[in-house]
Amino acid sequence: MLKSLHSRADPLASTATQLARLEGGLFAAAELPAFKERLQQLEAFPLKPRALEILQVNLGYLCNQVCAHCHVDAGPDRKEIMSLDTIEKVLEVARATEVGTLDLTGGAPEMNPHFNYLVEKARSIGVQEIIVRSNLTILEANATYKKLPAFFKDMRVRVVSSLPHYSLKRTDKQRGEGVFSKSIAALKNLNALGYGSDPELVLDLVYNPSGAFLSADQAQLERDFKSRLNDQFGIVFNQLFCINNLPISRFLDYLIASENFDDYMQTLVEAFNPATLAGVMCTNTLSVGWNGDLYDCDFNQMLEMPVASTAKHIDDFDADSLLDRSIRVNQHCYGCTAGAGSSCQGSLT
Repeated sequence: MLKSLHSRADPLASTATQLARLEGGLFAAAELPAFKERLQQLEAFPLKPRALEILQVNLGYLCNQVCAHCHVDAGPDRKEIMSLDTIEKVLEVARATEVGTLDLTGGAPEMNPHFNYLVEKARSIGVQEIIVRSNLTILEANATYKKLPAFFKDMRVRVVSSLPHYSLKRTDKQRGEGVFSKSIAALKNLNALGYGSDPELVLDLVYNPSGAFLSADQAQLERDFKSRLNDQFGIVFNQLFCINNLPISRFLDYLIASENFDDYMQTLVEAFNPATLAGVMCTNTLSVGWNGDLYDCDFNQMLEMPVASTAKHIDDFDADSLLDRSIRVNQHCYGCTAGAGSSCQGSLT
């Protein structure tokens, strides 16, 4: 079984090592322009945030899966979990800012012992949209988790679920043996509750490329996924989101081990699309780490690049200070701006 970089004490478990790799090589030799330089050329540096629309909360790195390309380096051996005190602070911020969307991620966010409490309280204070980013297999793990789909329905939670491909072989290769069959079972259960057909019960899928290449056209892939899943399993869903793999954590490890790092970074740089800058998620989203630290996005969180603001922790949240900040960037940001662009809501153009 694949283990996290953290449990292997791999050098890439260090974010300093990851950043050194991202800033070295072709970038240090000036053979490729740093992301900051591309923004400066476009007179788009520094990148600035817009009004806060989405509060993305990482409830912990604990996960029932150990996926080959996980940028979080999540797994069963990761014990970092958001505390109830921090969750209460998140709720205070959500109430005070009247943020429109609470986006819950992990790891497997459902494994946080306070997950249900957070969802119920968020709904009670009027958060318009609650998203859970589910790996699906957790919903088949045991009797406790099998109750969650009905809970999602009661709370009108939008389920954004990971499914690398509509084929067993490609899904299990990336996510682990047995993942595809469990994912299909979870999707069927969600469909039986009305997810994917009831307008109030939204079910979206997320596709990540399986190797060192960019995603294909999102609209075409969505048609393919819908056709194959419906024909083979009778499964329906709302949208497919295509997200480029960013050179962070276990995907960075894969790129280095397969000797694809330089080629992949060149692919990202050459595919840089200025039109994506208006919609990158760091401009309308704030990421909250499991310990309450604040980041421009989930990817900056994984590289331990906190916000450039005096309000670096949820305890010190200050809307004005955070709105006035400059967004921190590095070479991994090419992943969000390559081709059609990439965000937690899929393609940007």
